[in-house]
Formats: sequence, C-alpha cells, structure tokens
Amino acid sequence: MNKAYLGIDIGSISTKGVIIDKNNKILASTYLWTKGNPLQAVKNVLKNLKEHLPANYKIVGVGTTGSARKLIGTILGANIIKNEITAHAIGTLSKYPDIRTIIEIGGQDSKIILLKDKVVTDYAMNTLCAAGTGSFLSSQAKRLDIPVEDFGKIALKSKNPTPIAARCTVFAESDLVHKAQMGHKKEDIVAGLCKSVALNYLNNVGKGKHIIAPIIFQGGVSKNIGVVDAFEKILNEKIITDENGHLMGALGVAILSKKEKEINFTFDIVDENFKTTSINCAGCPNNCEIIYVKKDGELLDFWGNRCERGNMIKNKI
Repeated sequence: MNKAYLGIDIGSISTKGVIIDKNNKILASTYLWTKGNPLQAVKNVLKNLKEHLPANYKIVGVGTTGSARKLIGTILGANIIKNEITAHAIGTLSKYPDIRTIIEIGGQDSKIILLKDKVVTDYAMNTLCAAGTGSFLSSQAKRLDIPVEDFGKIALKSKNPTPIAARCTVFAESDLVHKAQMGHKKEDIVAGLCKSVALNYLNNVGKGKHIIAPIIFQGGVSKNIGVVDAFEKILNEKIITDENGHLMGALGVAILSKKEKEINFTFDIVDENFKTTSINCAGCPNNCEIIYVKKDGELLDFWGNRCERGNMIKNKI
C-alpha cells in the first residue's frame, strides 16, 4: 500500500482539499463552497477526494490550514495544524522554488508573502474588509448583470478603464452606479473595477512592501484575467498564475504533514457526528470565549482561553 498525505484549507468562502503522494504529486483535489458550515464543507470535500483517490493509497498524514484549521484539525485528528502564511509559502515553493513574491486574494481576505532564499521574510494580511476581494467582485458582477466568470474577458476589451473608488465596498457600489448613469461603457467599468482591485491591494496589503519578481498570483481572484492584467500593467512585471493556485495552501500543509509522525486516517469521519459550541469562561476579566468540540457527547478538544483558568472550563462542558 502506497502512502498518501491529505491537506485541507478551510476558508470563509471556500474549502480546498488535496491528496498527494510521497513525491508531492497531486493524486486528488477538490474545491467547494464553505457556505458558513466548515464542518459540512470538509465532509463534502472528503467524500469527493475519496471517490478520486486510487485504491492502492492509504493516508498517513493530515494537515489543516485556513480560518477553521483548529476546528477541522481537531476533528480530523491532523498531525499538523499550520497558519496560512507558512502553508501557502511551502505549497508555492514546491512548484516555484525561485519565487520572491506571493500575491493572494481570496473570497473575503487577502495576503502578501515575501520570500528570499526560500524563506519567508515578510508578510501582511487583510481580514477586516472585503473591499477588493473575491466577494467584492462577485457583488459588482451581479450588480452589472455579468457572470463573474466573464469579468476578465470583458475587462480586456477595454481601451479606457473607468476610475472606480474601490477603497470601500459601499463607495465603490455608489461610484459604479454613478459611472454607469454617466454613460461609461460596461467593459470600461469592468476594467476599472479590476484595476481598482489591484490598486486597493497594493495600497493596503502591499503598502510599504518591496515587491520583487518572480511574482505569483494566487487565490480565487487570480482566475480573473482582468485583475492579472491590471497587476502586470501597474507593476510592469510578468505575473505568474497556476491552474492549481487556489490549492497552494492545502498542498503546502499536506507537504508539511509528511514530516510529522504518521497517523491512521480513515474516511469514516464523514459519517460521524460532531458538535461545536462555545461558552464564556468568566474565570477572570478576560472573559474568554472557549470553543469546544464533542464527538458523540465526548469532549475532543477546546481552545480560546488566554490563561490557565480557562483549562478549568472543561469541568463545566
């Protein structure tokens, strides 16, 4: 039986999963919407991966990353739980060892990772505002009655992109309506939105960062050729994209799981019942919110406490 390694990247908008072999070759992969329920999303991802995994492979390593990495890592019995920065860097370097800058724009957040000699030297994240992210583009596409999949192709037809104020989603929507009422062409407005996403990213997430080529663009928004084109024109550099760019976090954490002690993972978890809830500690002025997970009524794990008094909470759960 050949060894395989599972990586799960649980985001606010989408959940990604990959299974790799010992040489980091992707054996199976999937990408599904989280829909506000990370546990069910992961179960759906596992069902999909199981169907595509060759029968002669057994998973001996599991890694999780993303916003719900602790929760899903606990449920899966992962042998490594890692932050998105490290996971994305490792996944990217496995395919592009000379990369210096990673631009990542997802559904509701974005990040920049700077590397030198295959080591992360600096990074920044934006998780507080959705302006300039995938959800922002999706909402504007709906407002313009354009399938978001066609956004990039339409943007490339423009010869004079319309300036759009995308620093704030509310202002952008107001500006978009105003420009449309003034008679700006739809392709110019779309191109302007793509350019505004790139500028918003560089002026916020990328502010003060020394962006050096080679540069790779990842995340769901990297599939939008209009935004890719905007970055290339602003930075005057070739932007690399990868068909599996949205999977780099999952790939990276799967690779990291290879270095940990092997585990005996099965897909039976898909049929098991888990319950997650929270309780306020009240053991000190911090009033920490403790998140805990139970399987069939038995406590699996809990976290969120900022002092040792939080450990006493398990007696109340």
